[in-house]
Amino acid sequence: MPKIYKHSGSHLYLIFWKASRVVMRYHERSVSEQGFASLSDFAVLEVLLHMGALPVSAIGERVLLTSGSITTAVQRLEKKGLLQRERSRLDARVVLVRLTSAGQDLIESNSSQHADNLEDLFIEFSEEERVQFEKLITKFGKRVQMLSK
Repeated sequence: MPKIYKHSGSHLYLIFWKASRVVMRYHERSVSEQGFASLSDFAVLEVLLHMGALPVSAIGERVLLTSGSITTAVQRLEKKGLLQRERSRLDARVVLVRLTSAGQDLIESNSSQHADNLEDLFIEFSEEERVQFEKLITKFGKRVQMLSK
């Protein structure tokens, strides 16, 4: 088995992988503490809060869910009275999903606490380090996306 050298691609990947797993567990716990049973429910509501009404497929793309998973999440949230589906006035073939007032109230009241929890992740970073982190992660994401094609 080849040795993994410091700063090699394998070494950097392992650091990234471990960090991403810890961050996801922290994120999941924060969402759970807000009373959400799943990350997908929280993500769907949050996207609709920030983006307004969207087609189901557009929501799925933004929260990285397959068409089957996003349809299930939308149905679950609709049954809870947190969102509703309606035909687009511009194109009757398009079904838009929007927050109900109950959904809006729920996500607004919980997203600020979740944002505070996420802010705690980066509390040790200076503004300059945050800018550098954003640039590096964005650059890395673009590279991975390019290699995945």
